[in-house]
Amino acid sequence: MATKLSVNINKIATLRNSRGGNNPSVLKAAIDCQLFGAEGITVHPRPDERHIRYSDVREIKPIITTEFNIEGNPTEDKFVQLVLDVKPTQVTLVPDALGQLTSDHGWDTIGQAQYLREIIDVFKKEGIRVSIFVDPAEDLVAAAADTGTDRVELYTESYAKNYLSDKESAIASYIKAAKVAAEKNLGLNAGHDLDLNNLKYFADNIPNLLEVSIGHALISDAIYMGLENTIQLYRRQLAL
Repeated sequence: MATKLSVNINKIATLRNSRGGNNPSVLKAAIDCQLFGAEGITVHPRPDERHIRYSDVREIKPIITTEFNIEGNPTEDKFVQLVLDVKPTQVTLVPDALGQLTSDHGWDTIGQAQYLREIIDVFKKEGIRVSIFVDPAEDLVAAAADTGTDRVELYTESYAKNYLSDKESAIASYIKAAKVAAEKNLGLNAGHDLDLNNLKYFADNIPNLLEVSIGHALISDAIYMGLENTIQLYRRQLAL
């Protein structure tokens, strides 16, 4: 089965918010992404609502038929309540600091194990699939299995950063992490800085990769190539 593409539409909201009003429309972007072939829509609302707003998340859920993935830090009560109200297909827990520009590290699944077990249970009791953001370290992936999470999302910035200089070295830790995930019966997602240059090599070499979440690069490419064409190009990289 080919890896699913979930399109993160945060950057659409960033553009909208820069001018006010509703152009471009986040709701239309969500509908169009799934119409053009995306198998999922991802949003990452932050407390300052500098891109996706909490109201956007509530409005998107009823208008799409594909998978809906909400990312965020569950230490924010407002975020937890949003997820419980909306009941997306998946919640991806990310340890972002307040005001952080973008995600830059995964959970300490060893030191924060008790907290993760408790918060993951909150979502799973409501029938929401849970994924947690982790660095590509074998011990952290192994420990993630003890938290009760359904999946882990491998943080791929280091892979993307080193891909052009030495792609085999760049992906080595991810292959090891993916094997541990399989041994622990964890579903496997990935995301952050994946693009048309590095996506195919990653997907071809990571076993059991279920889903990638891509936003910044895909939306940037769409400026030049159009949204429908860009989504199809990304899906082509994931084809078996």
